[in-house]
Amino acid sequence: MEHTRLRPNCLSFSELLAQAIALISPTMTAALIIPVMFSNTANLSWLAYALGTVMLIFVAINLNQFARRTAGVGSMYAYVCRGLGLTAGGIAGWSLIWAYAGIAMAGVTGFAVFADKLLSAVGIGVSPIVLFAVCVLAAGYCAWKNVQLSALMMLFLEGLSMLLILALCVVVLAQHHFALDLAQFDIGASSLSNMGLGVVVAIFSLVGFECATAFGDEAKNPLKSIPRAVIWSLLISGIFFVFVTYAMVYGVRGYKTPLDQIDAPLNVLAEVVHMQFLQIPLSLAAMLSFFSLCMSCINAGARVVFAMSQHGLFHASAANTHARNETPHVAVAAMSIGAFLVPTLLVFAHQAPLDIFNYVGTLAAFGFLVPYFLITIAAPVYLKRLGQLRGRDIFACVAALVLLLLPTVGSVYPVPAAPVKYFPYLFAVYVAIGALWIASFYRRVPTASGRVKLDLELSHERYQTVPSTGIEGL
Repeated sequence: MEHTRLRPNCLSFSELLAQAIALISPTMTAALIIPVMFSNTANLSWLAYALGTVMLIFVAINLNQFARRTAGVGSMYAYVCRGLGLTAGGIAGWSLIWAYAGIAMAGVTGFAVFADKLLSAVGIGVSPIVLFAVCVLAAGYCAWKNVQLSALMMLFLEGLSMLLILALCVVVLAQHHFALDLAQFDIGASSLSNMGLGVVVAIFSLVGFECATAFGDEAKNPLKSIPRAVIWSLLISGIFFVFVTYAMVYGVRGYKTPLDQIDAPLNVLAEVVHMQFLQIPLSLAAMLSFFSLCMSCINAGARVVFAMSQHGLFHASAANTHARNETPHVAVAAMSIGAFLVPTLLVFAHQAPLDIFNYVGTLAAFGFLVPYFLITIAAPVYLKRLGQLRGRDIFACVAALVLLLLPTVGSVYPVPAAPVKYFPYLFAVYVAIGALWIASFYRRVPTASGRVKLDLELSHERYQTVPSTGIEGL
């Protein structure tokens, strides 16, 4: 007997928040990305993270126009379907699968990088492929077994890692007697020409805040808990990035190696404050955080695959749930296999795990931009259909669209070095293939659109708290 029901009312606000923060992965940014930011914006790196956070808040405002009114499995896929139609919604879901799969791979490779550091410290050498397998098998098992177990584990692992990093940063500031680092506030002495590139890095560091919306069928009180998780995950991560970046830039000033050339900045920070004993706990925390990142992406991506499979866009088996665990086990398996297979093939192609991390993370970031644009456009269309469109809603839409142009343009100009310069075109081909497949599906199966509209309508009515005119125009 086939099962298609996810476990209802099992995720609290804190567990949804953990899913979103784990996918943003503040530890990943602190461990590997801040040096990249510093290479672009130097002393103004903290400001770039602040601006990136503000920019994405406008996207979150548009996203929450849906999240406050309706819930269901599938994240922005279902939301964009309601606002812009089935093809646009399908493209949003198709892009999210790319994004979550890519970030899952980044989690796998990041896990391997830090696991290798720990094992090397005791004289043990292990193939990165073995480390990939350990990470994916453990993350996939947790995602298959129990979504609440996964969320609680992510809450503990990422929370512990962030607390350890914050404690280290406080020690850094204490050694400077909590005096302001005036150099980081001297805008006149710093170049603003690269701020655009810095904001691109900041936005790509913050993507993933929307993933709480994928758990609508499993959340407790979803119309309140999901919008709160979206906003609070973004605010918590953004504030964390600003603070840690400020402390890190302050702490390593004068160190023998510039920050943009350091590949383990947290370990260097521990060395600077003469707390080398923290280096192993920091590496362990980073390793576990990357594991948590992989698990969060498998969970979120599987639910997008599950929702699209229910509508016939993927094989029907991916729309089934485990009879006992009530998790989308087939979709979880598909996401897990992808998370292992691609990094493994790249290792066979003689790519180092850290390079693979950079490649898949960059590629994944493009997958978030498309649904962010679509959800921003869909929000005022949806509100107008409900008869609730206000001037400030239009302003939020226009502001988000203008601000999203910054990372879009910044990802292709100035033209990056190879192979990164080819990545936008690779993603464009992926989107084109998805768009053709989705459009042809609805032409080949004309009855499918009616079934999908009915399913979305029933889901809308189940959670709806405001008057609606339905989902006409899909």
